[in-house]
Amino acid sequence: MNTQSKIFVAGHNGMVGSAIVRNLKTKGYNNIIVRSSKELDLRNQQAVNDFIKTEKPEVVFDAAARVGGILANNNYPYQFLMENMQIQNNLIDASLQNDVKKFIFLGSSCIYPKLAPQPLKEEYLLTSSLEPTNEWYAIAKISGVKACEAIRKQFNKDFLSLMPTNVYGPGDNFDLQTSHVLPAMIRKFHEAKQNNHAPVTLWGNGSAMREFIHVDDLADAAVFAFENNLSEHLYNTGTGVDLTIKELALAIQEIVGHTGDILWDETKPNGTPRKLLDVSKLSNAGWKAKIELKEGIRETYQWFTQHVEQIRLVQI
Repeated sequence: MNTQSKIFVAGHNGMVGSAIVRNLKTKGYNNIIVRSSKELDLRNQQAVNDFIKTEKPEVVFDAAARVGGILANNNYPYQFLMENMQIQNNLIDASLQNDVKKFIFLGSSCIYPKLAPQPLKEEYLLTSSLEPTNEWYAIAKISGVKACEAIRKQFNKDFLSLMPTNVYGPGDNFDLQTSHVLPAMIRKFHEAKQNNHAPVTLWGNGSAMREFIHVDDLADAAVFAFENNLSEHLYNTGTGVDLTIKELALAIQEIVGHTGDILWDETKPNGTPRKLLDVSKLSNAGWKAKIELKEGIRETYQWFTQHVEQIRLVQI
């Protein structure tokens, strides 16, 4: 591969996809092709196959997915299962059939069992039951991981999967009905601050532990996987450091400048007790995350305040 290699980034308008495009451009790659969902419906098998056959990319990054937090997964289980399988299966199969040289599939740490030992190792996949609140999304992503593994095994092609921990950063989703915990907290504390530092209510008791990776770090890991010949089919992608949701809330509260109370609604679920990734495989291959969490939250909050008027503010 070189800077003229033709690269298709699926999901380029999303937080992760746009970060991958930025990273590639920074490193001199200038033959990047993208399509919006209006231009190419990734759920349409024939359309995806025709596109890959016509454009003939050498590399495909699959950063396209239907994503959301506990509430969204709970309310739309069929869409989270079916649409994600349609998107990834169409891209994976079209890439196989049309001789794409390298395929990088992006999943999620929710693929691992709810009560798996910590930190989570890649080999824990499919050893026990999933977390019920996001099993639909997880099952879809597991099928993508196994498809890429099967292609490596059967066709000896360079298809691999990166499983990131919770991703955040500029361009995140701040819609309270569908967002993940970190951007949701940023918005809640910001709006409470504007409302005379009103109390902020958060789900659960704050004891669950989570790991977070800045989207620019994830993009860098994805490009690292593209630029290097990695021996495994599956790599955890994170920082290897976690904290409690309560600690996260206090950090965001401080950065936002909210001085009101935090109320914990213990009638709501905590989700998986802990999801810390063992990132030793990717680390041993030569990649490590660089962006410290508080630094990343500050950058994300700054982006949010600069774009708050453009963000569709939906109230629960």
